[in-house]
Amino acid sequence: MHPTALVHTATAVDALSLGAAALGNLFHAVSDEDAAATVEAAWACGIRAFDTAPHYGLGLSERRLGDALRTRPRAQFTLSTKVGRLLRARAGLPGDDLANGFAVPATHERVWDFSTRGVRTSVEESLTRLGLDRVDTVYLHDPDGHEREAFDCAYPELERMRAEGMVGAIGVGMNQTAMPTRFVRDTDIDVVLLAGRYSLLDQSALAALLPQAAQRGVSVLVGGVFNSGLLADPQPGATFDYAPAPAHLLDRALALRTLCETFGVPLRAAALQFPLGHPAVAGVLLGARSAAEVTDATALISSPIPEEMWLALRAHGLLPPGVPVPVPRQDGVRP
Repeated sequence: MHPTALVHTATAVDALSLGAAALGNLFHAVSDEDAAATVEAAWACGIRAFDTAPHYGLGLSERRLGDALRTRPRAQFTLSTKVGRLLRARAGLPGDDLANGFAVPATHERVWDFSTRGVRTSVEESLTRLGLDRVDTVYLHDPDGHEREAFDCAYPELERMRAEGMVGAIGVGMNQTAMPTRFVRDTDIDVVLLAGRYSLLDQSALAALLPQAAQRGVSVLVGGVFNSGLLADPQPGATFDYAPAPAHLLDRALALRTLCETFGVPLRAAALQFPLGHPAVAGVLLGARSAAEVTDATALISSPIPEEMWLALRAHGLLPPGVPVPVPRQDGVRP
């Protein structure tokens, strides 16, 4: 992997970063052993950038990721977490947290908090769960319904924490483009973590967010490149944005797969590499719940894709005419 420095900071990210939501038992349980093996495989494959959040498994993801990284040389990896949800102990016997998507006991509840104190408290509590003395990047996590507090309280506090050296880079992580575009335009954030809005099926970030980010020198990390499953394995019943995929999107995904396969390219490889063609995109964030998934992803993101395939996708109307696409180096390796 070839790290890219975030603008204004010494923080670096890889072309492929490991998202640790699955290590928090997203949708179904992952054993401690499998979680550790996933991070071990990522390290062995050269991944040195990792992302987590308190929301993921009510802190389980942070604890597991911290356990796996704590013995690694701290200067050799970067770690991001998020603020906006504080975890508070729940009274009474816990049920389960499956309503929020995680197969963990609901021992705690999430409390939305984008206040000045809430942001600092969240980072301090994350450091305790991680067992580390610092994180490299902190994102405002899904502030969709808290826009005013996010801009007036949470962002200025992150800016202060960056100036203090408590965090390296600051940003916002969302699955929409309008509010991140405002953050890019009106604040001094370093990075946007954008989920699902810049993929082979959804290029809505092209309208404003990515051009603004390129103009302002703000890095963008793209998550959700498979749009929650449809681009990983398009078939009836596949999901798009965590709901059953509409028929027209399933048809489009099937057409994408067919054309990619005529060039000998797996659709998943095209989906992983496509965002890297935009100059504002610093890397792709991919969730994995097993060592095998990590190994597969690192192979796919490095596999050669001929420029002719991208041209064919444009020619068949499966990509817009002007969308930027990855250009391989002469040695066939992705830049």
